[in-house]
Amino acid sequence: MNDIYPWQQAIGQKLLQSRSLWGHAVLLKGKKGTGKYDFARLLAQSLLCTAPATNRQACGQCVSCGWFEQNGHPNFHAVLPEALTVAAEGSAAKTEGDDVSTDKAAKKSASQQIGIEQIRKLNDFVYLTGHQSGYKIILIYPAEAMNTAAANALLKKLEEPPPDVLFLLVTHQAQHLLPTIRSRCQQLTMPAPDITASLTWLRQQGINDAEQYLAAAGYSPLLALQLAQGDDAQSFEQFIRQVADPKRLDPLLLAEALQQNSLPVVVTWLQKWCYDLVSYRATGKARYFLKQLPAIQALSSQLDPLACGAFFRELNHKQKLAHHPLNPRLFLEDLFIAYAALAQPR
Repeated sequence: MNDIYPWQQAIGQKLLQSRSLWGHAVLLKGKKGTGKYDFARLLAQSLLCTAPATNRQACGQCVSCGWFEQNGHPNFHAVLPEALTVAAEGSAAKTEGDDVSTDKAAKKSASQQIGIEQIRKLNDFVYLTGHQSGYKIILIYPAEAMNTAAANALLKKLEEPPPDVLFLLVTHQAQHLLPTIRSRCQQLTMPAPDITASLTWLRQQGINDAEQYLAAAGYSPLLALQLAQGDDAQSFEQFIRQVADPKRLDPLLLAEALQQNSLPVVVTWLQKWCYDLVSYRATGKARYFLKQLPAIQALSSQLDPLACGAFFRELNHKQKLAHHPLNPRLFLEDLFIAYAALAQPR
């Protein structure tokens, strides 16, 4: 397949050449930021294509492909949280991240969950005759975003699957799905590229400091691309400048500057930064912020281990709170004030 990422070529060809692997439901699971959503869309387009190539991938030219690329195919339905307003032409990096809406203010009030009404609305699509013969395809992303009621409603459909309906579930955290849902799907672990392949791909996208962004993104190439070029790129740089120099850190100003960003993303940045501080003190190595090693070395030497452990536990609690409606500025002020206290010399 020519339009998927290099690390997905082999599994893409295997799936398209062996339809017996599909069944009525497929669960694509794997590391976040490796292109699973885009892969699922390309598989769906290939199945719906009326003039597929010899390798069975979508032709990109027929009427069906045209409908699909314009998000208007009558035999395809995507189920996503309200906050993930993903367009088919949206960038891959945005698709694989949680921060995909171009309207940050709207995103704050939008639901991060897939609710039962979204699953119930599938009834007409699933049980009525399709516009074309062949598959009707439902893509659910990310599947772990379904609340309990939605998951149970989907389970009923998976237990008695209608003919010629394919469910494509994409998940970053398969362990958070109901075991009964997992057991009714063909589970496929999506490949993740190694560091060399990720760096090569990022450089092909025009990212000069690829090593730094890849490490900061937890070695997920699409998240690294988003970090370098996405809406959060400038905010990320500002965050690093402030937390790396506690003497110049102003928690209130930094909170004001970042209040329009996704709160879970900002908390994740701080979790990774603190991980590097502790890791460097214990092992002399950092994992995420490689370009800031001098600052990490200086800060790690003055950490209070007990206070750092308490702050880590608080960050885990904050990460859970960050997914609920909050006053973002007050939330971040509290976060950065606590960090400033931690980073002061003992």
